[in-house]
Amino acid sequence: MNPSHHHQHCSCCISRRDCLKFLSMSALGAGVVGPALTAAAKEKSRYANPDYVDVAKLLPCPEVRMAAAIFEKPRPYWLGWPGTTYDLDARQKEYTAKLADSSRRLGITTNLAPSPINDEAGVGAFIEKIKAEKPHGVLVILQSIFCWPWLARLSKETGVPLIVFAPVGVAFTGHVLRLSRQPGVYVASTLEWSAAEDGMRMLRAKRMFEETRVLWIRQNERKETVMDRLGAKVRAIPRDTFNLRFDKQDVSAEVRDVASDMRRRAKRIVEPNHNDCLNSARAYVTAKRLMADEQANALSMDCLGMVSSKLMPTPPCMSWAMLMDQGITAGCEADLFGAFSLMMTSYLLDRPGFMNDPVPETAKNLLIVAHCTSGTKIRGFSKPAAPYILRNHSESALGVSVQVLWPIGDPVTLVRFSNANEMIIDTGKVVSNVQTPPAGGCRTSVEVAMDNVEDCRDVKGFHQVVTYGNHRRMLEAFCQLYDIKVVRSPEHRPEPEAKTV
Repeated sequence: MNPSHHHQHCSCCISRRDCLKFLSMSALGAGVVGPALTAAAKEKSRYANPDYVDVAKLLPCPEVRMAAAIFEKPRPYWLGWPGTTYDLDARQKEYTAKLADSSRRLGITTNLAPSPINDEAGVGAFIEKIKAEKPHGVLVILQSIFCWPWLARLSKETGVPLIVFAPVGVAFTGHVLRLSRQPGVYVASTLEWSAAEDGMRMLRAKRMFEETRVLWIRQNERKETVMDRLGAKVRAIPRDTFNLRFDKQDVSAEVRDVASDMRRRAKRIVEPNHNDCLNSARAYVTAKRLMADEQANALSMDCLGMVSSKLMPTPPCMSWAMLMDQGITAGCEADLFGAFSLMMTSYLLDRPGFMNDPVPETAKNLLIVAHCTSGTKIRGFSKPAAPYILRNHSESALGVSVQVLWPIGDPVTLVRFSNANEMIIDTGKVVSNVQTPPAGGCRTSVEVAMDNVEDCRDVKGFHQVVTYGNHRRMLEAFCQLYDIKVVRSPEHRPEPEAKTV
């Protein structure tokens, strides 16, 4: 039987224009804070200000190339899994259609082998093709329980990240176990195609890191480096670059539109006045223009030092929230690995994160996560925003900060790059939103009951990024695919160190 007539060469290409359209549609869903202006207001802003910067054009839009193939054994199968009653042609037609759809939606160029590979010679030729073309990843749809040795060979000989979709019926636990925990491999043993698509999202996220330039706004130097393993470019620029540009930013039509939208969407406004909101909108427009001029896609700034030195009348807290709601990483306190952690939730999980200061609440054994900026599109860029209250900056009583009200009872994930080779991953559940006052500290302040951590004092990391939903397995799979060590907070309290006499 020759099944090749069911398969067409799939090369799902996407242009930069289409990529920007895809990313902007993802990041600019209904209800985005601030910049979700009406079309008329946007045109007014562009007309009034020729330097108008479209946020969508700041997003990294990398080329992602993926090779793909179906592995089967020569037909007919004899009592082999998936079995003689399993309609190979129908399933392969179904999965190749899903592959094409996922490739189109994710903006991945997928080169599918024109017919299933079913012998050693075909596997060898496929491996040589991958070595020559050097795609960013390989996806194999498995259609026989006897093909697992080919997968191990493929991973070992190419060194290219490997995604395996193994529908139920083509594996026992032993097959999956041996390969699925190897670095550089992600195995989805399931009937759920979405799990295979998760692997494709991992490839796209890694390429977004590689095509990202982060502005590191701090101190007084200008230089550029490349981050190990993640591949992102880091451009350090002097801190004064931002506040001097802010001073020159006038109250344009765009600034007025953004400030008005910011106030209109707020559930409540406590301290900030109209002028505070205009200054916050000026900071937002300043950030966009600076990134455009520096050809950057993200930033991390010594904002706290800038506020304490009174170089600006407002912290950029609300401005950062607006950027993060559109997929642009905007990190606080020049914490570079905090910014990379924010990028992870944005690029892989399609939602902003919340970089925070962790506080142990020992009476209730909870972790309080607190900071003065958080994205509002916490459920996803295309989902409705969480309610927020406009506040001033807690420590300085200046300008505009934001209190985002996180949904009580829902799961969250804490993620933090300790360095480029290590990631802390923990999970928990939202218990309450802490009010300031009576509490001190930052405006967005959320109590979290940790999963599998006996004592809240033992939670690892600082400036962890909290993101909505339980994404532990997805993040762990990304780390395995790119050989990043996963660290978790200890489940049980560490034994006290023995006293020395």
